[in-house]
Amino acid sequence: MAEAGASLVLVAGETSGDNLGAGLIAALKARRPGLRFAGVAGPRMVAAGCEPWADAEGIAVMGLFEVLKHLPSFLRLRRQLEARTLAARPAAWIGIDFAEFNLSLAARLKRRGLVTVQYVSPQVWAWRQGRVRHMARALDLVLCLLPFEKQFYDGAGLAADFVGHPLADRLPLVADRAAARAALGLPAASTVVALLPGSRRGEVERLAGDFLGAAAWLAGRRPGVRFIAPMANATARALFEAALARTAGPPVTLLDGRAAEALTAADVALVASGTATLETLLCKRPMVVAYRVSTATRALFRLFGLMKAPFFSQPNLLAGRRVVPELLQGEVTAERLGQELDAWLGDAPRVAALEAEFLRIHETLRRGASERAADAILALLDRQGVRA
Repeated sequence: MAEAGASLVLVAGETSGDNLGAGLIAALKARRPGLRFAGVAGPRMVAAGCEPWADAEGIAVMGLFEVLKHLPSFLRLRRQLEARTLAARPAAWIGIDFAEFNLSLAARLKRRGLVTVQYVSPQVWAWRQGRVRHMARALDLVLCLLPFEKQFYDGAGLAADFVGHPLADRLPLVADRAAARAALGLPAASTVVALLPGSRRGEVERLAGDFLGAAAWLAGRRPGVRFIAPMANATARALFEAALARTAGPPVTLLDGRAAEALTAADVALVASGTATLETLLCKRPMVVAYRVSTATRALFRLFGLMKAPFFSQPNLLAGRRVVPELLQGEVTAERLGQELDAWLGDAPRVAALEAEFLRIHETLRRGASERAADAILALLDRQGVRA
């Protein structure tokens, strides 16, 4: 990466950022085959051609106080990335999700004359809305995955493009449940519940016990129900297996990845709030969404009134109304989760109405996101006279 202006540096956080980064790299390479890529990358970005300076999955945390706990290592990594990026003098620096880390780094790099882009808007419309002023100083462009986000930035004077969501491009509009069940070895007539406890250590640790408790509660009322749990990564699997060993409940089939197949095969899903809820929506499956942060983080949210949005789950935000149950903090109990799952299994008209709403949202998000994002980045560089 010695040639000035002939490379891009990307910084992704966790599995979802790695997936987005891999698609973006492929789209950029299709348009400019000579581009080189480096930065914080996961295995998919590395396979797409990104030189890894650090591991994306190794820097994933959730919650304000969890970030503070890791602050020394984050500051050290930020200094290293800043120095290495300035030495490379890339055509642009691109942050992918992971906004708490990326926005501070973007501000430092922009002050040194680099073009900076954030791919995936932080939830400034939901909490800490004052961040948009900092973002306007730190970024040249925000690439939004959700349609209502661009309107927020337009009002704040920050350039933003709604590019759609790559998951909506990858997943079919009409899911083939029979094929998914056959691929997973599940009987066509069985009742199947998918458990998705998250990808980050903190969320799996906080949710696994109650998710498995909900499975036990439901199995006690619906004998013969089958449970499958697609694991986002090796860390999530190890933590969930440990929780499973401590729990007296029904058998749970663990899968490495294969979330889309598992969700398509399921009758209902229990999902940690995050990207997995969008994937569940795109698979047209009813769901129960759970979210739990540390007690200290929750107290800070309440004290300063940081949460502004009426919902926290993506399906409800995209629908603009409550279409799926979302349970927060103390509401997340085995019995309550089990009851909400059971309610979906007993209400076919409600499920049909939800599937129609999810299809409408899917069509809105299906825009060729990776290609649109690549075009927006290259157009920005062309407008600023930066060679890439």
